[in-house]
Amino acid sequence: MKIRRNFVPLISCIFVLFFPFKDVNAQQKLINPSHLDNLYEEISIRGEKIGIIHIYSEYPDYKWVGDDDEGIACVDDAARAAIFYMNYSKQYSDSSSAQKAEKLIGFLLFMQSENGFFYNFIFQDYSINKTHKNSVALPNWWSWRAMWALIEAFDFFKGRNTELSLHIKNSIEKTVQSIKTDFKYEKEIVELNGFKRPTWLPYKYAADQAALIVIALSKYYSLFHDDSVLNVVNNLCEGIILMQEGNEKEFPFYAFMSWENSWHAWGNSQAYSLLCAYEITGNKKYLEAALNEINYFYKYLIREKFYNEFSIKKENGITTFDTQKKYVQIAYGIRPMIFASLKAAELTNNAAYSVLAAELAMWFFGNNSANVKMYFEQTGICYDGILNEKEINNNSGAESTIETLLSLLEIESNQVAVNKLNELRLSNLR
Repeated sequence: MKIRRNFVPLISCIFVLFFPFKDVNAQQKLINPSHLDNLYEEISIRGEKIGIIHIYSEYPDYKWVGDDDEGIACVDDAARAAIFYMNYSKQYSDSSSAQKAEKLIGFLLFMQSENGFFYNFIFQDYSINKTHKNSVALPNWWSWRAMWALIEAFDFFKGRNTELSLHIKNSIEKTVQSIKTDFKYEKEIVELNGFKRPTWLPYKYAADQAALIVIALSKYYSLFHDDSVLNVVNNLCEGIILMQEGNEKEFPFYAFMSWENSWHAWGNSQAYSLLCAYEITGNKKYLEAALNEINYFYKYLIREKFYNEFSIKKENGITTFDTQKKYVQIAYGIRPMIFASLKAAELTNNAAYSVLAAELAMWFFGNNSANVKMYFEQTGICYDGILNEKEINNNSGAESTIETLLSLLEIESNQVAVNKLNELRLSNLR
């Protein structure tokens, strides 16, 4: 999904946002789903009410905006929003969020193809966009996100809605069976410009997509104990580990490459996926590799005020930047690191990782290269991105909104993290 570019100089960002929002009590002071709720709409398809999330929302009035090529709503956003609403409902006993999650799951089920994968976008007339390159029913990002959300939904709804749970389970099985059929795992390792790379990840080198599959299937295994799925998880994790470069003293400090010899912040969930896999396998190699990236690379990114992407090369046996870009920085680049840090805290019982998660979350509250607050708890708006040190994108589309809320909801579930974040926020105001 594109991030629509609508930005103004930072000096003009000092304004009051005039649109309705919910009162947020003291316990929920970080989390305000109002803007996401404004992006949510229930529509009727084939006589059934389902939920969608409008993809774009533009400054200054933050009304819905579609895209002529893609459409008005997508699986990518609905899946992430469903996970947020389910977790929010559990954390705060909020029935309206559970109802929204149910309707969004209905949308995901509607968008599944016979091949087990998912179309992504719908048009204004609610017809499915089956031709855009980011909407074809393929083993790609939106299919993995749908699978993850549906697996979480089965666990959430199994004691609440038996009929829906059965429908969800049948949908999951179609996708899982397609994964088992399509992924061959011929264990070949090749050299790409001096770096050894596995070729059995999605699209040969997509460690970022492999991570999303591992996250989903780790949850699936915990629910259904399917040993053939465990084989898929282990194969993908083996490939992800081969994408890790550097060490505690040498760049890129245990970072997992996202694709070939390139790293990008968005969707960089490799460490989190390995921790999820460790949870079901007990394989300490997964834990060690994940903690190395968290301990060294994440802290490097904080010191550098973050990057958007870079590629690496070898010169005289030393790994250096080949290309590098600090911008655009977006919420989707921060959330995976927060998830990984908090999962590390949970698995190791080490509060230092909770503190690290809070430090990462300060990106939303001004500890970034533009020194600007990105998330506003009074409205639930999160700006779409930092374009450079002097300009930001003031839009607040679905992706930025949901990724921010997911991040802060996880922070609020960890007392050490939320206390540290509140401390850092107060310090930042002085």
